[in-house]
Amino acid sequence: MATIESLAVTVFTTVARTAVDSHGHRHPAAPHEVREALLTVTDSDGVAGRVLVQPDHLRPHVLDKYLRPALLGQDPLDRERLWTSLARKQRGAHGGLTDRALGFVDLALWDLAGHRLGLPVWKLLGGARSEVPAYASTMCGDETPGGLATPADFAAFAVQLVEQGYRAIKLHTWMPPVAGAPSVALDIAACTAVRAAVGPDVELMLDANHWYSRTEALKLGRALQELDYYWFEEPMEEASISSYRWLADQLDIPVIGPETSWGKNFTRAEWVTSGACDILRTGTTDVGGITPAVRTLHLAEAFNLDCEVHGNGSGNLALLGATTNGRWYERGLLHPHVDFDEVPPHLRSAVDPIDKHGVVRFPERPGLGDDFDLDWIASHTLDAS
Repeated sequence: MATIESLAVTVFTTVARTAVDSHGHRHPAAPHEVREALLTVTDSDGVAGRVLVQPDHLRPHVLDKYLRPALLGQDPLDRERLWTSLARKQRGAHGGLTDRALGFVDLALWDLAGHRLGLPVWKLLGGARSEVPAYASTMCGDETPGGLATPADFAAFAVQLVEQGYRAIKLHTWMPPVAGAPSVALDIAACTAVRAAVGPDVELMLDANHWYSRTEALKLGRALQELDYYWFEEPMEEASISSYRWLADQLDIPVIGPETSWGKNFTRAEWVTSGACDILRTGTTDVGGITPAVRTLHLAEAFNLDCEVHGNGSGNLALLGATTNGRWYERGLLHPHVDFDEVPPHLRSAVDPIDKHGVVRFPERPGLGDDFDLDWIASHTLDAS
């Protein structure tokens, strides 16, 4: 039996064409150097699982204090047992072992399993389908001329996205620190302009400012109903489940959530049983990996709820192979000034190319399907721990 022999995090430099603002929202930027990291879990037979990670979530202290003691010498195929063991260590870690860290390890173990068995992870998860329609998920509104600065900008970009093949679009409208944001009136104007531009046959969704009051969220939700939007996402602080139950009770448009609420699949169960959402939300970075995300998908299925996967990337794409109760793959964040399909130098190809019909086909490569350029990463390595 092969056992886990090593966990290594390689921090390297690469090139990015986007950057985040002071509130964490991503916008276009001139090409610039950034740090990325690659987690590699290798077993005693030399089979490796790899996943891109955020360097700050897997610092040497996290590896040495929590991850290596729990994983070294263990069977890498015992993903359920290993995930549960790590999740229970979080209580005594006092925030030192995050859900993101848990999720990165889980993804690497799934990738390793796929390479060991010679199968893509989406097939290991059940092979519910081999392709999925994608929706275009825009960046937040900005103040950039010709970007996403006005309702007319959003409308023009939506037309471009439909011409590329997308049959569904999710808007992220203006949020702080943009001047004048948030604004219910401006959100309604943008949503109205987009609906008028693309017509009635394109599904539209809104991910609104996350700190609207109940009355603001209700006003915005009622406007979206009139515009025949498909869902309404995160218009309030998600820690207040009662606020979402109040909102969902008064709207016909489906309310989707939660996205950022801490608590893995357990919190998602509370949202369902509280009636706080009409569509459940999960994702590998939201709940701590593929393992708890699959639990969430099947939880939703048991209540006859759709469960949409939040975010792009190989893990979330593979996750859609476990179920048919998520309608779309989220592709983004997209912006008129950014070529989303330009492959960064640490990859040889993208895992999620879209065809002219707006469909993404699941990768056939073993594991998660990421096509890393390991030679490039090695030549740009800053640190390995």
